[in-house]
Amino acid sequence: MRYGVFGAGHLGKIHLKCIRESGELQLAGFYDPDPAQAKAASQTFGTVAFDHPEELLAACDIADIVTPTVSHYALARQALEAGRHVFIEKPVTHTVEEAESLMALRDTTGLQVQVGHVERFNPAFLALGNRPLDPMFIEGHRLAPFNPRGTDVSVVLDLMIHDLDILLHNVPSRVVDIAANGVAVVSDTPDICNARITFANGCVANLTASRISLKQMRKMRLFQRDAYISLDFLERQASLLRLNHEAPADGSPAFELDTPKGRKWITMEAPSLEPVNAIRLELESFARAIREGKPPPVSLEDGLEALRVAYMILERVDQNQIHV
Repeated sequence: MRYGVFGAGHLGKIHLKCIRESGELQLAGFYDPDPAQAKAASQTFGTVAFDHPEELLAACDIADIVTPTVSHYALARQALEAGRHVFIEKPVTHTVEEAESLMALRDTTGLQVQVGHVERFNPAFLALGNRPLDPMFIEGHRLAPFNPRGTDVSVVLDLMIHDLDILLHNVPSRVVDIAANGVAVVSDTPDICNARITFANGCVANLTASRISLKQMRKMRLFQRDAYISLDFLERQASLLRLNHEAPADGSPAFELDTPKGRKWITMEAPSLEPVNAIRLELESFARAIREGKPPPVSLEDGLEALRVAYMILERVDQNQIHV
């Protein structure tokens, strides 16, 4: 599958590198409207820099859109109309209406679209495998030092949307209520935000995202009736504490606990983590889904739903906006 990369900025260069290193993918080339940036990337990665988007679309099977969010829709529409599959970075589009329009076009063309919610491919998340999850409380913190590169969108669309995708993927219920607040400190949109999201099944999630932190953190904790799950996306670690009604039959270590409902045993598991390049894995998984005629791992519907909830959060934030 020949990937054509649209955008040779910071993330675009990472995509170019991952495609070049993959044994499953081919790099058709890339397009970037900045001549100096295009020349530098062409020399670094030894690939052709196309002068026009149409020329790159004619040379590739998959359009890999890694441009500023505001241009996602126009490029994705152009690619679908040219008969190309589309991989599109998060957030999927600038507006919900644009994502809905892409969905209609995708259905008309019969082509595939995958959204770049890369944390689905993080070893910490992959380590959970097919373990049954039924969380009733989720807490997430995604903090990062300030970087002007991401300020074209709010912190909700820049950082929190990663956790929204993980959240919506693991809670099989609809959102019924959102409370949120945010602060615009160094940009015109919120740079720090907290959202409390309630689902119809009673699950509550408390998410915090900041791009003005002194340290980096990307952690999520999930609490359910019989288990506590800790995910560290930054350190790529996962741990699972589970409440058992019987002592482990295999004799594995367990903490014995006397409860009002009788004796229980708590076991701790640190799932084995395979060292993977998450971006390369998501790009390879999309090409594989196309070849095998299967749905992409992160669908356009997934991207749309995360975007929809993100804008619901921003509406609540706007009602309570605090400016410093």
